[in-house]
Amino acid sequence: MIRAVTPLLLGAAGVLALVLGGIVLRTFGPRYRVGRLLATTPRVSIAEALQLAASGRRRYVRIDGRVDAEDEFEDADHRPLVFRRTRLESLAGREWRVFEDQRQAVPFAIREGLDSIAIDHAALDAGLVVVPRESLGRAADLPDRVPAGLAGDTPVRAWIDQVSSVEHAIVLGVPMLVPGDPPMDDDAPAGQMSAGLGRPLVLSVLEPSEAMRVLAGDRTGRTRLAALCLAAGAALIVAALAWAVLAAIVPGLAAFVPGIGGLIPAALAASPEPSVAAGGDPRSNGQGPGLVGTPGLAILVVLAVALVAVIVTTIYVRLTKPADGGAPHR
Repeated sequence: MIRAVTPLLLGAAGVLALVLGGIVLRTFGPRYRVGRLLATTPRVSIAEALQLAASGRRRYVRIDGRVDAEDEFEDADHRPLVFRRTRLESLAGREWRVFEDQRQAVPFAIREGLDSIAIDHAALDAGLVVVPRESLGRAADLPDRVPAGLAGDTPVRAWIDQVSSVEHAIVLGVPMLVPGDPPMDDDAPAGQMSAGLGRPLVLSVLEPSEAMRVLAGDRTGRTRLAALCLAAGAALIVAALAWAVLAAIVPGLAAFVPGIGGLIPAALAASPEPSVAAGGDPRSNGQGPGLVGTPGLAILVVLAVALVAVIVTTIYVRLTKPADGGAPHR
């Protein structure tokens, strides 16, 4: 016979669901981390970022602004670009392996009003979030660029990531002071955003909500599973905490709710006739008039519930990545 569900088992199931949701999110690899950083990094103005760079304080922050450069280059559609990365990949089993990675870039900055800060484009890697451009083909279509020995019928795809000077961008990174000539027409040493503090440089030309969809790619089923696990885990833990608090505060629930009886000791009479302690309160443990029951235990239970709530909330915040709404900048 299956034993009645207790708050402890309910809470354990909630923690397990949260852990499972976190494991599912981790399967996204670096994309999960980029999405979480986009959702949680504090935003500052470019002027504040420059002050951080000048002071030498290292903080990982977010800035927003317009992409700006002096010397753009054009793509095939005559769009002014400041950065383009082309990766060629071949299919090996179920995995795509990069065999060519080319970059083309010019010095550029993010401008907000009269303030601008340079971007360390050499540090851009998995943190670049743009509209994906993908082209599929066969190795035979690129005979001069594929590795030697690759069969002509091997699937090959090209990924092109590019940033235009007519776009707005969100940049996450560490502002730092860089000696030398700045990319803009300023004679002072230039500040720049770069990777640091163990976190990548992130540049997105999409709003966070749209960036999350791009980062998830075609794995919508996996994202829904993670969201379901996280929501179910939070709900189960809240229910377990509420159940435990009510069980500690209202012992009478043991007579109505199965399973709570294991948490609350039963009070058995020694005889069918009620007895009264001399000079005492019959509702107490015989110490005379005083508090009813054992309030110390109830206080300890409430403190334990508060501690568990803090731990669970911290885990939930670290595992989730809420997305901001809004239309993409163009």
